[in-house]
Amino acid sequence: MNAFIKVGAASYMSICNKQNLSFFRGFLRNFALTFVIITANVECKAQPVASISKLIIVSNGKSHEFDVELAISRRQKSMGLMYRRHLSHDKGMLFVYEKSSKISMWMKNTFLSLDMLFIDKVGRINYIVERAEPLNERLINGRYHARAVLELNAGTVARLGLKVGDQVRHSVFRNQ
Repeated sequence: MNAFIKVGAASYMSICNKQNLSFFRGFLRNFALTFVIITANVECKAQPVASISKLIIVSNGKSHEFDVELAISRRQKSMGLMYRRHLSHDKGMLFVYEKSSKISMWMKNTFLSLDMLFIDKVGRINYIVERAEPLNERLINGRYHARAVLELNAGTVARLGLKVGDQVRHSVFRNQ
């Protein structure tokens, strides 16, 4: 009888280990699948959201050219540069509005520090916010009516000496 108990106990332990192993494998498979789905979703959010076009800023007699993504639709504007981890020094995003108004921006889910240039309907920079704090949900309000906001890497304004009154050339402003 003692031998029967030992064999029975060993069989029971074997079954439990197989069930635990099966459960653990299932758990890992589901966890891995969930991780892949979440990662893929974040990567999708980090992809360009709009067409890319050339933009030129004329400042102190010099022209500075950027490739900018256009954020025109509500969805494009709400996504903006969220989830991005890198932005080249010659890239940016231009948020375009149908009518001039006082525009508010924020840095929700934006990992990059940015310079924001508020631009009037004729393409003149009328307000600048330098080094907006990443992930901050506080509103960043333009002081004057603007037709667009250009987001560039933090430090670009200082590096290029950009200032209020500089001209932005782009087809949006019909001055290119």
